[in-house]
Amino acid sequence: MAEPSSCTATPARGRSPSTPTAGSRARPTRSGWASSIGRASWTPGAARSATTRAPHGRSTGGPVATGYTYASLADDLLALLDHLGAAEPCDGLGASMGCGTVLHAAVRAPDRFFRLVLLIPPTAWASREAYARANRSAADTVEREGAAAWRAARDRGPRPAVVADVPEFPPTPAERVLPSVLRGLALADLPPPAPITALRQPALVLAWADDPGHPLSTAVTLADRLPGARLLGARTCAEVGTWGERMAEFLSRPPHPG
Repeated sequence: MAEPSSCTATPARGRSPSTPTAGSRARPTRSGWASSIGRASWTPGAARSATTRAPHGRSTGGPVATGYTYASLADDLLALLDHLGAAEPCDGLGASMGCGTVLHAAVRAPDRFFRLVLLIPPTAWASREAYARANRSAADTVEREGAAAWRAARDRGPRPAVVADVPEFPPTPAERVLPSVLRGLALADLPPPAPITALRQPALVLAWADDPGHPLSTAVTLADRLPGARLLGARTCAEVGTWGERMAEFLSRPPHPG
């Protein structure tokens, strides 16, 4: 992705999200906290404005699990839009954890969004509990043995074939907040399907195969529930490499009225 210039927004509830400068229409981009999504090449899809939420990059956060649920992060996103003076609707993009954040924000304040780009939607609803148990166990491991031991065990596990050749980087949260982030993810879930169905924004859903943490079943359900949504799946890194052009094409279209 293109590297935008950056500035720092006013802290929201004690957290300080960092954000690049915006263009004529803000496009807040929310990334996944421990995903290889940002390592793939999709330069044409670079957004005009992006955010990194706590505890990513230079964004700060405290050791409070409830601060890292999708709903709480949506509070931060909407507060950031207020701070930036985004009076008109914007395009919302989010990957994994960011997908959940953008969906919660759109459900809560649908008039603030033109279009949605939802990348690698995470486990949700009925499939979420197993993921939640794994995250609670991971938080215990970090506290008991340290983040390095947890990362080593995590790295020994299988990776989706679509990102098998993409370099793996450690999650960015500091060790002091990592257990809280993991427990916050255990508490998090996507909005229920009913309010998602009520959204009227054009949506592009991008998913890859064979990733238990981001199952195609979630992406299919979202595409079915969101009126007019388009679903694109990928099974190879080369196919993921086309996502930038797909996003750029989608975002260049005039939004549907109403």
